[in-house]
Amino acid sequence: MMKKETPRPLFPPLKPYREGRLRVSKLHDLHFEECGSPKGKPLIFLHGGPGGGTDPVYRRYFDPKKWRIVLFDQRGCGKSTPHAELRENTTWDLVEDIEKLRRHLGIERWVVFGGSWGSTLSLAYSQKHPARCKAIILRGIFLLRKKELDWFYQEGGTSALFPDLWERYVRPIPVRERGDMVRAYHKRLTSKSRKVRLEAAKAWSIWEGATSKLRLDPSLLKRFGQGRFAESFARIECHYFINKGFLRKDTQLLDDVRKIRKIPAVIVQGRYDVICPMMSAWALHKAWPEAEFRVIPDAGHSMTELGTRSALIEAAERFSRL
Repeated sequence: MMKKETPRPLFPPLKPYREGRLRVSKLHDLHFEECGSPKGKPLIFLHGGPGGGTDPVYRRYFDPKKWRIVLFDQRGCGKSTPHAELRENTTWDLVEDIEKLRRHLGIERWVVFGGSWGSTLSLAYSQKHPARCKAIILRGIFLLRKKELDWFYQEGGTSALFPDLWERYVRPIPVRERGDMVRAYHKRLTSKSRKVRLEAAKAWSIWEGATSKLRLDPSLLKRFGQGRFAESFARIECHYFINKGFLRKDTQLLDDVRKIRKIPAVIVQGRYDVICPMMSAWALHKAWPEAEFRVIPDAGHSMTELGTRSALIEAAERFSRL
């Protein structure tokens, strides 16, 4: 009988040793922080969403004695300003923000870490600036293809597994508009009425929070249902999705894997991820066989699920020895 592995614990709670702001355009001002050791190996953490912002728990996946951990709130979310702003907010704006932050901090090369939308942004950044990436750790792969958006936001994918939660998600949208849920939500999330925006934002956001884990987590519903978080999360996500991620074509991130093939990488995917289903991680694995591919058999989408957490901590530990 095989012995079940003990999950890797998070590192103790950690406070930043430096916080700052970086003006990246006439409109946008980013909040960033550095944690761990100023002399450690640099790592950039790219959060999800888009529009999710950072969370103190993200600092705890990395040994603070070995890593110089850089986190920042992407345009329009978290402590970055202006809040929930859609203007000048594209994938390629964020890619260049990462470069501006790297230069601002005087870092030559770093490890890039991202999950969910953070995996999308990690791929876009590394494919644009491969010389700046020492290694890549990805989780919950999202390639921003139409079939991935349809799986989660149109009836027949995730809705088939969660019909009860799906009813709550579609409730703000009239039946006649449900053929294109992203467009219908975009209309409401950009409404001049704050009441309309907030109703839509909470329904959109809670749908994702409720389906993030293999077992529903009430604490996630509370966080995703908070008005300020929900508005930036839903507005920015929907803005990116209606614009097809600002990619030149549906398969861009797969097509451009050739640019990063030689960079050491780990791909971690929950078998039962219903937000970013495993078909995308599998497609990336087939395009990039050199990257280590780890499937977590008892996990959904969240990075906090025990098997996924352990795999991410182990990947960071291995790359700390590069």
